Amino acid sequence: MIHLLHNPVWAALSTHQSYMNQGDETLKYFPADICPFVGLENWGEEDLRTLSTSLPSDRTFSMPLSKEVVLPDDFQVVFAIPLYQMICQHFQPFENRAIAMVPLTEVHVPQMLRLTEQTKPGPFYQRTIAFGNYHGIFDADKLVSMAGQRLQTHTHTEVSAICTDPLYLGKSYAKALTSHLCSLITSAGKTPFLHVRQDNAAAIGLYQKLGFEISTEIFFTVFRKK
Repeated sequence: MIHLLHNPVWAALSTHQSYMNQGDETLKYFPADICPFVGLENWGEEDLRTLSTSLPSDRTFSMPLSKEVVLPDDFQVVFAIPLYQMICQHFQPFENRAIAMVPLTEVHVPQMLRLTEQTKPGPFYQRTIAFGNYHGIFDADKLVSMAGQRLQTHTHTEVSAICTDPLYLGKSYAKALTSHLCSLITSAGKTPFLHVRQDNAAAIGLYQKLGFEISTEIFFTVFRKK
């Protein structure tokens, strides 16, 4: 089943998260206030024409894929970066009882938006919390670290939005939160996976200590209609 994660958006919106699909059976994408991801079953030249004819023109989209895709001429690339996809087949838990983690709810969204805007872990919008299982660490009333889940198939769940206020780095907050999310995912009978920038050696090392291994390269592209 791991190969399905080479086209993770299509895999998620065709299975566990099909209820979130705003497209159809050919082109699938999430609601604009939850996630910018779009998916096609295949990304050949003819398939890509569907983007031109069927995607809304008033929003920005992104696609994480295990291969590079040349978009039709009527799109402009806003941002592109190579990532690694990492899968946790052999979870190695990390526990620090001194670190208090609490579930995050809609009341925390303003702080979640501020933290993700500050740290740039990836797209996070007003209703991204709908993906569920977001947890955070607070200093008094201030949210200083968080993580949650995003894409889900029937067999795999993505850990996402892992971020920490720069003033609170070095306290193992990200490691504790990622481990906690992995525990929830494996307890539900699924396998955790995540995406990380290829130049983020510190994060890659942290995830490897938890049992994650690099499975494939992912090309992450943000684009919109011209």
